[in-house]
Amino acid sequence: MNTIRPGLLPPAGFSRRSFLKITVATAVEGGLLLGLGLPARAMVSDTLTTDAPFAPNAFLRIGRDGTVSFVMPMIEMGQGTYTSLPMLIAEELEVDVDKVVIEHSPPDDKVYANPLLGAQITGASTAIRSMYVPLRRAGATARVMLVAAAAQAWGVDPATCVAADGAVVHSATGRKLQYGALVDDASKIPLPADVPLKDPSQFRLVGKPHHRLDISGKVDGSATFGIDVRLPGLKFAVLATSPVLGGTLASLDEKKALAVPGVTQVVRLDDAVAVVARHTWAAKQGLAAADPQWDAGANAKVSSADIVAQLAKAAEMSGAVAKHVGDPVAAIPRAARRVDAVYEQPFLAHATMEPMNCTVHFTKDSCEIWVGTQIPGLTQSAVMRQTGLTRERVRLHNHLLGGGFGRRLEYDGTLRAVQVARQDEGPVQVIWTREEDIQHDMYRPYYYDRMSAGLDEHGAPQAWWHRITGSSIVARYNPAWMRGGVDPDAVEASENLPYELPNLHVEYVRQEPLTGMQTTWWRGVGVTRGTFAVETFIDELAAAAGKDPVAYRVALLAKSPRAANVLQRAARASGWGAKLPAGQGRGIALCTGFGSFIAQVVHANVDKDGTVTPMHVWCVVDCGLQVNPDTIRAQMESGVIFGLSAALFGEITIKDGRVEQTNFGDYRVLRINEVPTIDVELVDSGEAPGGIGEPGTSCLMPALTNAIFAATGKRIRKLPVGQQARRA
Repeated sequence: MNTIRPGLLPPAGFSRRSFLKITVATAVEGGLLLGLGLPARAMVSDTLTTDAPFAPNAFLRIGRDGTVSFVMPMIEMGQGTYTSLPMLIAEELEVDVDKVVIEHSPPDDKVYANPLLGAQITGASTAIRSMYVPLRRAGATARVMLVAAAAQAWGVDPATCVAADGAVVHSATGRKLQYGALVDDASKIPLPADVPLKDPSQFRLVGKPHHRLDISGKVDGSATFGIDVRLPGLKFAVLATSPVLGGTLASLDEKKALAVPGVTQVVRLDDAVAVVARHTWAAKQGLAAADPQWDAGANAKVSSADIVAQLAKAAEMSGAVAKHVGDPVAAIPRAARRVDAVYEQPFLAHATMEPMNCTVHFTKDSCEIWVGTQIPGLTQSAVMRQTGLTRERVRLHNHLLGGGFGRRLEYDGTLRAVQVARQDEGPVQVIWTREEDIQHDMYRPYYYDRMSAGLDEHGAPQAWWHRITGSSIVARYNPAWMRGGVDPDAVEASENLPYELPNLHVEYVRQEPLTGMQTTWWRGVGVTRGTFAVETFIDELAAAAGKDPVAYRVALLAKSPRAANVLQRAARASGWGAKLPAGQGRGIALCTGFGSFIAQVVHANVDKDGTVTPMHVWCVVDCGLQVNPDTIRAQMESGVIFGLSAALFGEITIKDGRVEQTNFGDYRVLRINEVPTIDVELVDSGEAPGGIGEPGTSCLMPALTNAIFAATGKRIRKLPVGQQARRA
């Protein structure tokens, strides 16, 4: 049975100089993939020992008992990486993936950096794309060294030996040595400069369905999430932050809070208060008794309408140019027909199933943290800046995440927990209630898209103009990623259109929301928001031209055969073109992003009262080489449900400076009886692996709104759909 162990942290004084050499440097699609070698002495528990397991690289260790430990560079948050990534190691190492022990990697942005993102980050659907070569190389390197050790012991040519099922076999005599018996000799063999990797035709694991290795622990309760951490003397804290975004704490009744049995401390912060207690219920009761009062500040009267008005005004101004081809400004007025549209997409919360939480034990000379995070290295660095402690004194234990969706790409919660723990003795677990989480999330930005196109006399697009207005996540997260005032995330789907257009202009206008409201990535990153605008607009152009939406798209995809293929397959699977009853329609959309090509068709029913019922979704996926097909199907199904929830109901609104939504009662998630039939077809293109965690969500929203148009003739240009489909 596969098991998961906590990450092993380096001892105080352990230097990055201990990592001796780069053993792999492979250029793949313009990215540099690095596999970094560990020293012969491996980290075991918290000490360096000469009695160490065989550790040929940063990702892999093999003990004398034959135990294969995989140091996981990514974090599992439901996307299946704790199965698919070990499959890559096991494939080349020739071991049973079910017997691989997974350990969370310690925070280290150099050794465990995501090659495509430059830091130790799990996100942007990059796990397989970034680690496909390094992890295979890691397994193959270990295999070659173990084979060499066996050949040396037998005095034979390594070419006469093969690795199989955790052992090395001498083909001529049938002699066999288990890996555990070879690790001492293998550790003395020089690291090979290069090793051959299997041809995909030789794969025995990769490309074949495999059960999820993390499921059993989640079913029987043995899996440890951040919220499950229990330490001796642990206390619990509950927060209340100013309900008006940007407001500050004015007063509270500390005496009443401390009178609640179990409450041990009240922690005052500039914009929040935390009550610490022996258990969470006492903390909640103490917080209620404290009755904090707030100074609302400058945002006391701000509403969603004010924010949208600011966006609309900003959208009238010229922006930073992301892409310019030809002369669309001149071509549009000369076109036979002009089409204009404005699309709006609301703020969205993440609402992860595991409530946001962080456990901290702070002393005068150390800070130990237990949390589930997508960015362990960046989080550790942020705590160092906040506390002034050195890296060796900030120790972070990462855990499984009960959903991330981009929310746990941020470390604001950890910094808040450290603020609380610094004023208390012993470890404290800070937990955000669902209401506190939804009303003080870091939201997906509200986007306002102005688009224009010019069609020739046959309806073909001759010019395309697109101005995107919204908050910049990148400018806050990593200003170095900005390109001359352009947020590359905000324009990603718009500047990388798969469609051939002779004249194209894309620009970006940065407009931030009210003070105290921060924005961040949400499942699908920039492609989610961009695909909605692009794929709804291309559908509008097809309608204006009087053309079938599938045929119209395919005619513009001569240079993207993979995109055309998934579109046509999805259309065929859905019975595209067959007559439907009144009030029903099919809509199609294409997503090209994350190195993958996805097409989805939604079949929806729209009642006269405007109720939209998705009945069936067809999803065709070309993500290149498939590591675990079961994971891909699961991610597409989950992306469909996530996207439908947002498209139909998802919206964060502001009134008097406060977020109006509080819990799942008014921030709806699709219920099980509302989930449509979902069919997923995988295309075996043999291309390089692409990402699959997010494109399913990206494609779904425009496919749904296009289906509503097909059913009712009404264009949905503003999400969520709500009651916009109501028929007069």
